[in-house]
Amino acid sequence: MRSGIDILVGTPGRIKDHLQSGKLDLSKVKHVVLDEVDQMLDMGFAEQVEDILRVAYKKDSEDNPQTLLFSATCPHWVYDVAVKYMKSRYEQIDLIGKRTQKAATTVEHLAIECHWSQRAAVIGDVIQVYSGSHGRTIVFCETKKEANELALNASIKQDCQSLHGDIPQKQREITLKGFRNGTFKVLVATNVAARGLDIPEVDLVVQSSPPK
Repeated sequence: MRSGIDILVGTPGRIKDHLQSGKLDLSKVKHVVLDEVDQMLDMGFAEQVEDILRVAYKKDSEDNPQTLLFSATCPHWVYDVAVKYMKSRYEQIDLIGKRTQKAATTVEHLAIECHWSQRAAVIGDVIQVYSGSHGRTIVFCETKKEANELALNASIKQDCQSLHGDIPQKQREITLKGFRNGTFKVLVATNVAARGLDIPEVDLVVQSSPPK
């Protein structure tokens, strides 16, 4: 960074550390991108993000960096924050509009009602029918405990591993690599796997229960 770079990608906490220690100079920044802005601002990062942006922005200046905000959802408060940093002529690009139920036309959605005690057996059957022994499946659970129990359940006949917040980062990377490479076919995960994973050719995604 001291010798000069074109692009810096970082978490708010680390960027703020480098700013405070004098290793990072944002005075000549031309573009600022906030990815997953709804999550970033909702998960307690808002203060850190504002501390960082304050260094690069001058109030009402047309010379401020171009600001790009990306988000899967845009609650009203996201716009409130956006107005602070975006130029007065900012553009909003909405790919969904008012169609809140929009889903990919190539994806078939099924809902299956069953008692919680039969859930593992039903999920095992669904995987067998829709994904078989060769297809990839991701099963989402609400809790880490549920993910562990389901991954070890004999009802799922395919090789299976779990992924959640209690698993160390290094092991998570090994698990994801194995899933991508086809070493095992079923990944049982909490919402730690809900964003930002690029896994090609997943045949089936199961929500083990409706989100609360």
